[in-house]
Amino acid sequence: MKALFFAASLIAGSAAAADTPQFPVKPIRIVVPFGAGSNTDVLARTVAVRMAEHWSQQVVVDNRPGAGGNIGTDLVAKAPPDGYTIVLGAASVLAINQSLYSQMPYDSNTAFAPITNMVKTTNVLIVAPSLTVKTVQELIAYGKANPGKLTYASAGAGGTIHLSGELFKSMTGITMEHIAYKSSPLAHIDMIAGQVHVMFDAMPTALPQIKAGRLRAVAVTTAKRSPQMPELPTVGETVPGFEATGWFGYAAPARTPKEVVAALNKEIVRILALPDVRERLIAQGAEPVGDTPEQFAQYIKSEAAKWGKVIKTLNLKIE
Repeated sequence: MKALFFAASLIAGSAAAADTPQFPVKPIRIVVPFGAGSNTDVLARTVAVRMAEHWSQQVVVDNRPGAGGNIGTDLVAKAPPDGYTIVLGAASVLAINQSLYSQMPYDSNTAFAPITNMVKTTNVLIVAPSLTVKTVQELIAYGKANPGKLTYASAGAGGTIHLSGELFKSMTGITMEHIAYKSSPLAHIDMIAGQVHVMFDAMPTALPQIKAGRLRAVAVTTAKRSPQMPELPTVGETVPGFEATGWFGYAAPARTPKEVVAALNKEIVRILALPDVRERLIAQGAEPVGDTPEQFAQYIKSEAAKWGKVIKTLNLKIE
């Protein structure tokens, strides 16, 4: 009987193993819903290289910018739910745009299977060299003395970069015209040329321009000062209560098998724990996270509620 039971267990185990899909067996595509050189693009390529090395499979980063990130994200929402097409989404496309846009091509509440939150990022308030202001107080004073003259850039409508500007306007009483770009690097070109004045940008993207002296950093948007630039005050030190943190996470299409989501989660979390990857991300102003799919799902819900309230309070809407 024991022998028969043992044999039956082996058969059952083999059947279960057969039901568990091998992953990956073909190339993986990471869709970045923003332009090449954007913060999301840089982060995606950091993971893609290590994932390809470890799995011995090609991992392609596919930039699909447009409509505040909705075009590329919708592509993933409608992709086959097999884990071979995933998105590295910012807060905008996974949590914010649902409240901001009048019409959405996908429902972020139901279209995705969250994989993991990759990083949280510090946003930094930067100004063009043509603008003489060096502090938050000076920027507010300039805005009030020159109503209608200031412009602020974003890497696309929606997201904490855009909403940081709207929040800043509402809390300080100044006016700034919003100019949306397809990526931060494109916005930086116009800022350096003096065609746009202000931007709340993710530190990993803004840091090279700041260090090169082409753009001036004024403050960070987090509750506490950044270890990467401790000399910079927070916006909240001048505008009490102001806080905005960016984040970027991976998601697959809804109905992707849990085993596949688990495999992707395990691999991305492994990469984020590599000492050289952690050091590089932290040096750029990004805090590695690497949580579980369940934790990331709850975080997305909390962020959607938080920014949805801000959007409703400020009566923001994009047609």
